[in-house]
Amino acid sequence: MTLTPPLGTPPVRDTVIQLERVTKVYRTGTLSVAALRGVSLSITEGEYVAIIGPSGSGKSTLMHILGCLDVPSSGGYHLAGEDVSHMSETALAEVRNRRIGFVFQQFNLLPSMTAWQNVELPMVYAGVPRAERKERAMQALGRVGLAGRVGHRPGELSGGQQQRVAVARALVTEPDLILADEPTGNLDSKSAADVLRLMAELHESGRTLVLITHDTDVASAAGRVVGIRDGLLTENDRRYLESIR
Repeated sequence: MTLTPPLGTPPVRDTVIQLERVTKVYRTGTLSVAALRGVSLSITEGEYVAIIGPSGSGKSTLMHILGCLDVPSSGGYHLAGEDVSHMSETALAEVRNRRIGFVFQQFNLLPSMTAWQNVELPMVYAGVPRAERKERAMQALGRVGLAGRVGHRPGELSGGQQQRVAVARALVTEPDLILADEPTGNLDSKSAADVLRLMAELHESGRTLVLITHDTDVASAAGRVVGIRDGLLTENDRRYLESIR
């Protein structure tokens, strides 16, 4: 017999990120530096989470772990149910391409390629057929409001438009997680506000977003705020923002 949940019961959401007592220690000769010191964090499908901390807090190291750009020294990390804690670099690269869409401060667009060609790149690596790649790239650019700029190269676009291309590239593979590292850091205030509105729209459509930032105003746009300092997570709520303003 199938049980029907009571009316008004919120749907059960899958866990996208599950960190369990993660540490990261960097060693140079006899010197050891603990960048993360036992971090545990759970993020469910559809959440919009900002991770905020000052320089040297461990947020960049945490971003590298979350993005499968590095592995923990100890502890566990499951991404969309898959244990990625001790994978090889080859396996991590496959997970990154399949499960994560990245948005970086520097845009990381290839200047010789048009907007749609930049957006299709993750699908090239994934082996998607050429005709399907272009169609999906065009659709992704339309979703971020750049349907009229698909043939423009990065040098012909404003900073805000370039970041929108980067967001479209992050979306095009339908990843489990969109990871944005200081996405407004190189933008003027108007372009930054436009990108944050786009992030809010993605969240409203059900996307899981994690935004790494040092800016309290940017962090306040998220639905949940997690602070990090000295390699440890602080209060997982907005009181942290008030304490560092």
